[in-house]
Amino acid sequence: MSKEEAKTTMSTKFDPQAVEQGMYQKWVDEGVFKPSGDEQAKPYSIVLPPPNVTGKLHLGHAWNTTLQDMLIRQKRMEGYDTLWLPGMDHAGIATQAKVEAMLQDEGISRYDLGREKFIQQVWDWKDKFAATIHEQWAKLGLSLDYDRETFTLDDGVSKAVRKVFVDLYNQGLIYRAKYIINWDPQARTALSDIEVEHKDDKGAFYHVKYQFTGNTTFDGKDYIEIATTRPETMFGDVAVAVNPSDERYKDLVGKTVIVPLVNREIPIIADHYVSPDFGTGMVKITPAHDPNDFNVGKRHDLAEINTMNEDASLNENAGKYNGMDRFEARKAIADDLEAAGAMLKVEPIVHSVGHSERTGVQVEARLSTQWFVKMKPLAEAALKNQQTDDAVNFVPERFEKTFSRWMEDVHDWVISRQLWWGHRIPAWYNKHTGEMYVGETAPKDIENWEQDPDVLDTWFSSGLWPFTTMGWPDTNSHDFKRYFPTSTMVTGYDLVFFWISRMIFQSLHFTGRRPFKDVLLHGLIRDEQGRKMSKSLGNGIDPMDVIDQYGADALRWSLSTGTTPGQDERFSYDKMDGSWKFVNKIWNASRYVIMNLGELEKPELPAESDWNLADRWILARLNKTVAAVRENYDKYNFGEANRALYDFIWNDFCDWYIEMSKETLTGDDEQAKQNTRNVLAYVLDQFLRLLHPVMPFVTEKIWLSMPHEGKSLVTATYPEVHAEFTNENAESDMEHLIEIIKAVRNIRAEAGAPLGNPVDILIKTKDTDLQRVLETNREYLDRFGHPQKLEIGADVSVPDLAMTVVVTDAEVSIPLAELIDLHEEVQRLTKEVEKFQAEVDRAKRKLANEKFVANAPAAVVDEERSKQADNEQKLAAAKKRLADVQAALED
Repeated sequence: MSKEEAKTTMSTKFDPQAVEQGMYQKWVDEGVFKPSGDEQAKPYSIVLPPPNVTGKLHLGHAWNTTLQDMLIRQKRMEGYDTLWLPGMDHAGIATQAKVEAMLQDEGISRYDLGREKFIQQVWDWKDKFAATIHEQWAKLGLSLDYDRETFTLDDGVSKAVRKVFVDLYNQGLIYRAKYIINWDPQARTALSDIEVEHKDDKGAFYHVKYQFTGNTTFDGKDYIEIATTRPETMFGDVAVAVNPSDERYKDLVGKTVIVPLVNREIPIIADHYVSPDFGTGMVKITPAHDPNDFNVGKRHDLAEINTMNEDASLNENAGKYNGMDRFEARKAIADDLEAAGAMLKVEPIVHSVGHSERTGVQVEARLSTQWFVKMKPLAEAALKNQQTDDAVNFVPERFEKTFSRWMEDVHDWVISRQLWWGHRIPAWYNKHTGEMYVGETAPKDIENWEQDPDVLDTWFSSGLWPFTTMGWPDTNSHDFKRYFPTSTMVTGYDLVFFWISRMIFQSLHFTGRRPFKDVLLHGLIRDEQGRKMSKSLGNGIDPMDVIDQYGADALRWSLSTGTTPGQDERFSYDKMDGSWKFVNKIWNASRYVIMNLGELEKPELPAESDWNLADRWILARLNKTVAAVRENYDKYNFGEANRALYDFIWNDFCDWYIEMSKETLTGDDEQAKQNTRNVLAYVLDQFLRLLHPVMPFVTEKIWLSMPHEGKSLVTATYPEVHAEFTNENAESDMEHLIEIIKAVRNIRAEAGAPLGNPVDILIKTKDTDLQRVLETNREYLDRFGHPQKLEIGADVSVPDLAMTVVVTDAEVSIPLAELIDLHEEVQRLTKEVEKFQAEVDRAKRKLANEKFVANAPAAVVDEERSKQADNEQKLAAAKKRLADVQAALED
């Protein structure tokens, strides 16, 4: 490409909006995101964790999908046959709550519309936000295969869900029973245990008299004391329980007491559930409103009296409090107990109370007929599989313990929800006989049957996601055979219970295989102060706003650079500023390279014999960067991979190699110029490929501006490590050269001698190899140091009035008689001596530590010894120079 063409292709100023404009649609139109179709290639697949169609994607989604896109883009470039399958989740309770809230603003309830019309309203909502999510995926640059996009209420998924339900029912693993469940009185639906969040709320212990019947007394009183936090459930009391081993109350077992306000007689029973050491050692038993009481009631054949309606108002069993809100009733009941002389005391407390994870309201324990999955056999199979070669690999590994602990202590899973939006439970009840039928299809004489009104828990269908998206239950489908089990699942650590565990045991039960090889767990996105982002704090950030300001590449870079598996991440605009500057640096460096390629049509590395020191060094550094990036991607250490790229691009390539190339490109040696152009083009091409998975837009734009034969960087080959690039000598030589150039710059800066003022540069070294390197590369010392006179050797004479910096194997001095202050030079050299002494002392302490020497890798110990030797040499040289200057002062 000519300079003129480069100028029109790459503007002088980086503009992310201009770079990104139209590029994503071009990728989609060209089909570069689809699987390669190469059946000989190794498959690599990811199913996108389906976002809920409740609204827009947030910053956490941007983080999560960026990590997935980095993986899939790299594997695609590595030659894998890749599939990244997108989809969205109907999110039953969450979406229904959103639509109901919208209708409520219009003064309408779902009951006004009826089931069919309400569901159509939800579909309209889904279509609106699905379109928004598609736009956001595009702005983020996600390389998804849209031809396979799936929605959790699609016909294929619905068919699979029905099969799973019916199979589990026929296997005795799904059952219907009356049981105590968590109840959301706002959404009016059952919740599973993990959909309940426990928070500290202010409450009270109400100490109430339960009067004995007859002439019974205890401890001189005609009543017993019962403490409760929920007096509104008293109307469901059916017994008082004590521990059978509690000697205090053994004579009371079989006696009866009266429930206050309703005057119902209930027995005192003995049950091991009661802890003698808690409170008074006597508890009231309310089977319809407490799961532990429910179990006690079953053991003693007690009645189950429900005192609440679906909305948590009290019902007819609560007498005069019928119809009152639960919290209003609590206050009224407390007042009435006080007035009746039955209230002993009210003790304020702060206690942990369950709240609905979706609506935020206090959950009620409610007796209800629900559908359950029998979890013990499924959990045992999942735990057993973790001991096999088909185990799911948790990253970080510590989360496997989290998974195992939950599976070991799992409870039966309530899967029915009293909602209208979701997978309808495939059970029908005969209108005439009450007979129940469970099947994948409706009964033939449907007019005589009524389908169960409930829907399935959202997690029931999303737990099947990795294999239903691949065509299951058709196990002969191409995608199922080719791409399942999937390769990597990327999601938040907060979903280990909700989703990861369910995908694992469902997949094992129905396919006999794990759902994915690896599960990469990340944390939460937090604000700059470490707070969770929320509406109440007003600290939420729309990723699309960030993209509008900085571009998608800068956002992706910032999110992935700050990531460590299993850890939370803080978002800040300072980080975004730094990310944008890095993208801009890449743009400007690339523009320099492209504009200096001349008429180069097909860049090819020159023969190794034609490489100068800078060439050998930059290729060696590139090689190490390729190795580091590949290794860290394989370990999911994206932050470390990005740091390796940053250091190479900003420091090695931009700050040094590009600057050194100017010396050659402005010279008269045409062959040297051509060699440098080829190396510049090659290195730029390679690091653009390395960068592409994390910065797809800017790298594609730059790459398409370069001379090459490929059509898109999306499908270009990924860089590999080349043994012939490895060159420790070149790296060492260049490090020495750079260290000396930096020393010259530091002296100039400290002495106030700008680069435009020529100065004498004296480099004193006894190392003959270093002398050779410096003599061979004098042009770089000339360019970066701007010497009036340059002396290199073992016998270089350094005048007293000079500033000296001690470097590895050399001393760099600049005579500055008219600028230097000997007293200030003594102070500076004293600090240098102290610095090197501290480093030597630190190394000695470390190497004197027997545990360190015995346990650290040999390479680490050797490196520490090398550092000690280097600093001891620098310390000796700095001490000598300090003594010389002090002597000059005395003269």
